[in-house]
Amino acid sequence: MKTKIASFLTAALVSIMALATSSFADAEDSFYDKDHIRGFVSIGGDYRGMRAEFQNYVNRTAFIFGAYADPADSSGGVVAPSSNPKYNQFGDYYLGLHLNAGAQYKQFLTWVDLNFMPTQVSERPATSVTAGSSKFALFDVRWYAYGLDWMFGWKILGESSFINVIPAVGVGMNLINFHFASEYEIVSIDGSQQATLRDRYYSTLATTVNAELEVRLEFDPIAVGIYGGYRYIRYDELTAEGMELRNPYYEYDTDNVGDTFFFGLRVTWTFLSDWQKKQADRL
Repeated sequence: MKTKIASFLTAALVSIMALATSSFADAEDSFYDKDHIRGFVSIGGDYRGMRAEFQNYVNRTAFIFGAYADPADSSGGVVAPSSNPKYNQFGDYYLGLHLNAGAQYKQFLTWVDLNFMPTQVSERPATSVTAGSSKFALFDVRWYAYGLDWMFGWKILGESSFINVIPAVGVGMNLINFHFASEYEIVSIDGSQQATLRDRYYSTLATTVNAELEVRLEFDPIAVGIYGGYRYIRYDELTAEGMELRNPYYEYDTDNVGDTFFFGLRVTWTFLSDWQKKQADRL
């Protein structure tokens, strides 16, 4: 199912790009006047609530526990910790930050949304843990995500209305990253191989569908808006050292939910169009 969704989104994106390329041609070859296109940039921040499935996915992934490679065993044996370290679990919300750049033609808007978040940290409860006769280092558990969406919107109340309502939808991709508690020895799902986690981030990619609604006040060239919406995300299996992760209680599937609902504030600066600049030069 996930492969079909990804293929569909890819085909849709290619079709949209082809249409946009043919539309944004010279004025005499298209249905619009390119002198009236206005570029814009915006920054925004929002509160992102995690679906219960997403919060569970983050916590069961971030806090995976394994065993340690025993340095005293040349055959590659492993030893279990005397007890798993007690980290604080991650909550069900986080902050989303956004940088947008796009273009407006009359009521139509299109933009690229670069979204990211501050790294979430669960601090280590101790500097090390005992396993067998040895001590092994513990790390802070961390996760963060970032992504890119291509958005399309429409100013319902007109191009220059002081108050406007802008629904938008877009497709894109998202990357989630995890840093684990220690250099655990992990075993593949089928039990045929094992590897040691390293002191680094491990990542997996997702396709996304993003829908939002903004209510905006226009103080041309500045606009201030509040917005809310929903982001549909399905993450691929997380692999570490070339194999899928496994813990004793859960085996990952192909549709790990990463959905969020959100609301926030956005500030937009819209540049003058070439036509507006020409009118200003005549004054």
